[in-house]
Amino acid sequence: MHESFSPLPLLRQVPYFRNQADEVLEALASVAIRLQFPPEAIIFTQDEPAGGLFVVEKGQVKITRISREGREHILHLIYPGDTFNDVAVLDGGPAPATAIARGDVVVWCIRRTDLQRLCERYPTLAWSLIESIAARARHLVRLAEDLATRNVRGRLAHLLLEEAKRFETDEVPRMLTQEEMAARLGTVREMVGRALRSLAGDGIIEFDRHRIVILDPERLQEEAEG
Repeated sequence: MHESFSPLPLLRQVPYFRNQADEVLEALASVAIRLQFPPEAIIFTQDEPAGGLFVVEKGQVKITRISREGREHILHLIYPGDTFNDVAVLDGGPAPATAIARGDVVVWCIRRTDLQRLCERYPTLAWSLIESIAARARHLVRLAEDLATRNVRGRLAHLLLEEAKRFETDEVPRMLTQEEMAARLGTVREMVGRALRSLAGDGIIEFDRHRIVILDPERLQEEAEG
């Protein structure tokens, strides 16, 4: 028997789609295409066409930018219920970054032409997409502020707090390698290792290969704000 899939329950989880009427979500679900990617597969490449809005159903997607010198900078980690490629789908330009599957990944893609047509039919949907772009802009402003004003220890503290908030626990699974954490924080692997050991030595966190436990959230917050 052929197994059928519907993205409707997933679309209801997307933060800026939650307040949309069922008619709008059903229209989106009717044009969405389900795609599967193996670990490390490139979903799309920066500066090349990527003509759709993607919603993650399963796995994680790394959004990364590669400099001319070949250095990687991780901009986002996208989890189930999150979207990516919002900017390119709205302005019709090339993808501003590369999307890579971390583990087995399932996404739904809504093509730009379909999204344009639905936005014309349902103006509230267009406003939802504007909200998504605003959220991305705020994230990038915070990222730029971290790079400009905080040392590696402070940037790491901020990252750990963000992950704790996402997972709603002070025991955060280690989703990133130290090398990937360095790419996220704009530094090198050795500096991340040093910052982890420093925070652990001060009794603020403890960590092993599988998790990072926040022992003193208030002091970690002070580190992130300092």
